[in-house]
Amino acid sequence: MVGWGISPAAISRCGFRGMSSPALAMTTILTDIEGTTSSISFVKDVLFPYARAALPGFVREHGHEAEVRHWLDQVAIEISASACQDAVIVETLQGWIDTDRKHTALKALQGMVWAAGYQDGDFTAPLYPDVAPALRQWHAAGHRLAVYSSGSVPAQKLLFAHTDAGDLTPLFCGFFDTEVGGKREAESYRVIARQLGQAAHDIVFLSDVVAELDAARDAGLRTALLDRRNDYPQPRSGDAANGHLRVESFAQITP
Repeated sequence: MVGWGISPAAISRCGFRGMSSPALAMTTILTDIEGTTSSISFVKDVLFPYARAALPGFVREHGHEAEVRHWLDQVAIEISASACQDAVIVETLQGWIDTDRKHTALKALQGMVWAAGYQDGDFTAPLYPDVAPALRQWHAAGHRLAVYSSGSVPAQKLLFAHTDAGDLTPLFCGFFDTEVGGKREAESYRVIARQLGQAAHDIVFLSDVVAELDAARDAGLRTALLDRRNDYPQPRSGDAANGHLRVESFAQITP
């Protein structure tokens, strides 16, 4: 299913065999990306400006290709200008980037632009230093790893395939985006648990956003608030953490 990113290979690799499987006793770590595994600034200061600058040339070069044209046409429909020029569509997309608009067409086109940037070596995805060692350690210990982010599944996979710690995608069993529902809605986490074939209480969700953690907790998941000091200089403790385990590093988490 689109947006749920669990391939047959991942199912085999990670033991999605049904509720009777002994592997399901192990914890699944479900992680956010922005502000959790990597700094908020990477998306805002690197990826968004790169896409904004590259879009005009990308559309000129690839606008005739079927997949690109499909998404450009979706933007034209959105702005009620089915026959508008590509320059107008690009300007609209750039405006959406500036306002952080969550639109499927923008996500798709950004993903294509970022793929070219990663492949050309224009940038890699910087992770917090504690992230890759912890992910590898948890995976080696038998825990399953998955991602839930507002960024599209293809963009998630691109990021983890091109980190400054190497390609980490083989560590993950599943990738989820907002096709399953909003991150502040409890039902989204119930859907993810069903797709993983795992009891909610055997999943721990890691995020820097308290409202997302509240929704996950309402769905029965365990939670941990990542309070990265680079992104949140003022510690969020006490009432600000709203009862969630507060950590500043993946190294402080024991699944």
